[in-house]
Order: sequence, then structure tokens, then C-alpha cells
Amino acid sequence: MPLADFTRLPPALVATGAEGLSAALDQVADRGDPTRRFLRYGWFAAALGAYGGAARTLVVAREGIPVLALPLVATGPSWLGVVSVPGSYWPFRSFPVAIDAGGDAFDLLLDQLGNDVRALRIGPVPDGDPALEGLRAAASARGWTAIDRFIGEVLLLDMAALRADGGWPRNSTLRKNRFHEKHLAAHGTLDWGFIGGGEWNDAAFDALAAIEERSWIAARTDGRDAKFTRTGHGAFWRAAASDPAIARMLWAAILRIDGAPVAFSFDVNAGPLKYAVANSYDPAYAKHSPGKLLYYRNLVRALADGMTHVDWGIGDSGYKRVIGAQEGPMMRDWLFVRPGAPSLAARALQGWWRRSGNPPA
Repeated sequence: MPLADFTRLPPALVATGAEGLSAALDQVADRGDPTRRFLRYGWFAAALGAYGGAARTLVVAREGIPVLALPLVATGPSWLGVVSVPGSYWPFRSFPVAIDAGGDAFDLLLDQLGNDVRALRIGPVPDGDPALEGLRAAASARGWTAIDRFIGEVLLLDMAALRADGGWPRNSTLRKNRFHEKHLAAHGTLDWGFIGGGEWNDAAFDALAAIEERSWIAARTDGRDAKFTRTGHGAFWRAAASDPAIARMLWAAILRIDGAPVAFSFDVNAGPLKYAVANSYDPAYAKHSPGKLLYYRNLVRALADGMTHVDWGIGDSGYKRVIGAQEGPMMRDWLFVRPGAPSLAARALQGWWRRSGNPPA
């Protein structure tokens, strides 16, 4: 029989679930969008260690090669049957998706998920995220109810476009920065440095925590949202850095005066995109804008390293717009609810869910 007479079957898709985190998370992340490759085993393991929970992972594979890996933790009372994607709030919560996953993989994922739970929560996550958009399309096709609540608007800085449009940072900005640096140097010897890759250790994180402990966040809040202190989210970032692949993406610019840390800018560098996670400084030096001086140096270094865009996240829009940031995607929290009685209940309660978010500007 001629070869052309044979019917070629579509690639076989298989969904499997297992307790714990699956090594497939790394396999999928490595084949995903470069801006999402921090969503690895070590990222989710760090979240479980810092925030608690027992995970299971759903994996969809095409001809034996994983294309989706969804880690899940129970959320709320067990009788609700709700699960959520674990991870850090910064820069967002999502899960890895291979670039060639395809819509049929998400269809199968939801079918498998619906056998075990009533609803999936994912977020906060920006509009356009590959995992989110795949879920939305599959939910629409398979009768699931998708409900979102607004969290905020991401601000994006296109450094490459600004530089191509006539130079960035502007010479006037650089002159002002040199003026402030000159006066800042009156306090002692300035050391502008960077931390990344194998340089992440307890001493590096302790330096960032020391700055936060003297910053506005310690003075005006209970400190629970500090990124690097022992009472804040320090456990997560220290654990995440134990994965060498993630450590290579974690990046900090740091200013020391006479050896003492006084300002930092902390990011996740993912492909051409820099996620600006946190900035802080010692208010004793506020008159000379150490935070602004540092993040300009940090962004100039990012351009030199081939990065083109900065995701500034949500909030604090004033100084971000001064730098040149503009409106980006909306950040939302999503519930995907399976068909039948759960969907009917979700639609009845969707007003409450949306009101529990932030009001749009």
C-alpha cells in the first residue's frame, strides 16, 4: 500500500495528575515564552515553603512531551472544591505553557480539571498571559464560567523605543543625576553595584532587608508586604534563588555608602523584559533621591545587556510616568468555574467577586 494511502492520526494528547510538584514544570517552562520562564519548579516550591499548602500538578503531554503543567493547591473550605495556582504575587501568578501547546491542550486540561474540582482561581495575572488566554478560550468552548475582578493597570516602559526616538535617558536627566550624586557623595564613598546569578546568598538578601527595615514600609505599615525581611516575603525569594535558573533571572542594583546598603532596585529579568518587583531606600538620604539615581543606572545597564522593556507592575504611577512608562495590560484575578450547578452559583455571585477587587481608575 502506498504511504500516501495511510491516514495520519493527530498527535496523541494525554493529561495526567500527580501529588506534589512535577519535574515537567521545568520542561514546559524551558519551551515557553522567555518572559515567563521564571515559572519553574523552584518558583512554586518556594511559594509552598513560604506560604504553605500541599500541591498536585496536572500535566498535558503531546506524544510524551509536556506542553502544559498546572500546579494546584486547595483554596478555602474543602467542600467548596476550589483550587488555585500557587506562586508569588510579584510579578504575577500563572503557570508554564509551551509556545506550541495549542488550544486542544487547554481543552483537555479543563476536562481533566473538571473531574476533580469545581473551580480554579488564577491571579493576579495580566491580560494577554499565555496561560490565562488559553484557559479563557477553552472555558468559552466548554461551557465553563469565567469571572474576573480588577486588580490594577500595569505600566510598561519601552526603553528601546525611547532611545530610538531621540536618546534616553535624556542628557538633562543625566546632568541632574550627576548633580545629586555629587551631593550624595558628601555622606561617604558611593559604591554602585549589581547582584545576580551565583551572587545570591544570605548576605545579599540581608542587605536588601536592611534597607527595607529603615524604609517607609517599616515606618508606615506592619511590614508584612516587605519583600526581603524575615517577617515579610524574604523566605520566598531566598528559596527561589536556590534554583540556579531562577537565580540567573533575579537581579538587584544596590547603592552602598561607606559600605552600608542604602538603596536597592530588585527585578526579575526574563528574556527582553525586566519585571521591576521592588525599589526601596534609606530615608536618611531622601534629599538626594538615591532611589531615582539607582534605578536610572539600573535601566541603563539593562539596555546595555540587551533588554528592551520594563514591566513596572501596578501602583505608584507618578514616578513611573515621569520616567516614560505608559499604560499596559490590566491585572486581574480570575475564577474559572465548571459547567452545571457550580457555574449557576458563580454567575449569581459574580457581582460580589468583582466588588471585592479594586475599583478601576
